[in-house]
Formats: sequence, structure tokens, C-alpha cells
Amino acid sequence: MADNRIIIEGQPESVLATNKVLRNTYMLLSMTLVFSTVTAWIAISIQARPMGFIPLLIGFYGLFFLTAKLSNSVWGLASTFALTGFMGYTLGPIVGFYLSMANGPELVMTALGMTAMVFLGLSGYALLTRKDFNFLTGFITAGFFVLIGAMLVGFFFDIAGLSLAISAGFVLFSSAIILMQTGQIINGGERNYIMATITLYVSIYNLFLSLLHILGVMGGDD
Repeated sequence: MADNRIIIEGQPESVLATNKVLRNTYMLLSMTLVFSTVTAWIAISIQARPMGFIPLLIGFYGLFFLTAKLSNSVWGLASTFALTGFMGYTLGPIVGFYLSMANGPELVMTALGMTAMVFLGLSGYALLTRKDFNFLTGFITAGFFVLIGAMLVGFFFDIAGLSLAISAGFVLFSSAIILMQTGQIINGGERNYIMATITLYVSIYNLFLSLLHILGVMGGDD
């Protein structure tokens, strides 16, 4: 603890820079979550059809790489809202499907509440402990390839319980990314709040979808 205090007191500019990135990240994240909620509501209101897998991948990765390229300019903010608005719109038909179920509103609200608790709990833990979670890099890398492989298997073969296992894997995967990204901001490893925002946003998006699917399977009314 004493060593940490010496580092903080000896590098005030670094602390200010870290606090600025953290503040800007959470501010932008809050705004993008609100914006994507609006686009999701629009998609539900107009009864938009679910987007195909290929158009979804093209739209997401196209906007993601555009945002990464523009992340050091003001245009990065516009691209960030384009990306999160697009993702919110794709979420609308999925949420609409669950809302049409007998206990759909309860499932959606429970998934939202659990997502908020997981994110706030993990972020709070990282902020309080100020630990470096880069040791999770190996787990995240391995988890990425395992999940991609499982999704490909699920695409070609109908295996009972596989989709539930994938959702559970995404919960762990997203949680690890939230911990590592927050730790990188706190410890000075991330200085671009736009990239930090979209990383956390995508993790929250995947976390919510995964929890919603798990709850739908475990507690949905047929």
C-alpha cells in the first residue's frame, strides 16, 4: 500500500490522465448505452426483422475497425455512436422476441438487472483493488478461439445444450474483458477512452444477450 501511495504522489500528472480517461470512458459509455436503447426501442416499435449473421458481422466489424481508425479524432465519437446505435438496433428484434413471451418482460428486466450488477460489481472491484488484470490475457485469447469454434460447431451440428454452454462461456469471457479493460485504464495501460468505451460496450452487449438467453432457456414459458 505504501508503495502505491509513493507512485501516486510522485506522478500526479499520470493520476490526472488516468482519472480523465476513466471519467470520459464512463461518460461516453453511459451515453452510448442510452443511444443504443433508443435504437433498440425503434427496432421493436417498427417490428424490424432479425438481421442475418453475415450482414451483422459486416456491419459490426466494419464500424468497429472504422472507430478504431478514427479513435484519435473527433470523428471517432461519431463512429462510436454509429457502432453502438447499429448494435442497439440489432438487439431490438431479439429483445422483442423475448418480450412476446408470457414472462418476457420479467426475463428482460432480470437480464438487465443481472448485467448491471455484474458490470458494476466487476468495475467496482477493479477500481477498489487497482489490480493489474493483464494475467487474464491468456484466458481471454483461449476463450475467444474456443467460443468461435463452439459457434461454428453449433452452426453445422444440432447439439443439445451447446447454445447454453456458449452463452455461459460468453458470460465468463465478457466478465474477464471488463476486469482487464478497467484494470488497464486504472493502471495507465489504456489512454484512449473511445477504444475503452467500445470494448466495455461490446462486453456489456454480449453479457446481456448471454444472460437473456440463459434465463430464456432456464425460465421461459413454453
